[in-house]
Amino acid sequence: MVVKNVALGKQGPHGCIPSSESGEARTISINCCIAKGNARKKYEFGNKASVAPTSRAGRLLGAMCLPGNTYDGHTLDQQLTRVRRLLGRRMQDVPVEMGYCGRNHCGAETVHVDKRRRGRTPKSLWRWMKRRAAVEPTIGHMKSEHRLERNRLKGTVGDAINAVLSAAAMNLQKLQCFTWRFMLRLLDQLHHAIDSDPIASVA
Repeated sequence: MVVKNVALGKQGPHGCIPSSESGEARTISINCCIAKGNARKKYEFGNKASVAPTSRAGRLLGAMCLPGNTYDGHTLDQQLTRVRRLLGRRMQDVPVEMGYCGRNHCGAETVHVDKRRRGRTPKSLWRWMKRRAAVEPTIGHMKSEHRLERNRLKGTVGDAINAVLSAAAMNLQKLQCFTWRFMLRLLDQLHHAIDSDPIASVA
């Protein structure tokens, strides 16, 4: 399981406010300003959301909204407690990014903070730690396809509902793709079985 925090946008209480430069509608936020840390978009207004996908298949085990500009390391214990309550068991290894240094997690899970060089880390564990980067496309799909980027629901309750519904939609999309692949594989095997048995094809 991987834990990742992502910055979200939030629509203001008075809806969209027209921009004076181009006349297009733009949204403002009454929430905090979050530093993104990249050159393309240095800052973003809104809240943070924490997502916890699996390392292998990318299924989302937990999603929650974090009001304010909370430090990432202080949110890890809350997310792992929620995932533990949903699954009924604890996770063994939890790879996280370098922003989670100084975490306050005191559970039974083993937290592996990402680093630039492998050093003395075993190669098998290092491979799973590098799987942490697979969470970035998942967040991108949730923002572009499942309305995680711009929340139009009211209040902190609306923020929490939007994060959970986006994660549920992402899981349902993965389940739908798996079902279609399973059905196509089943039909293909049935087609090959009919072609290889001339008696069944005549009947």
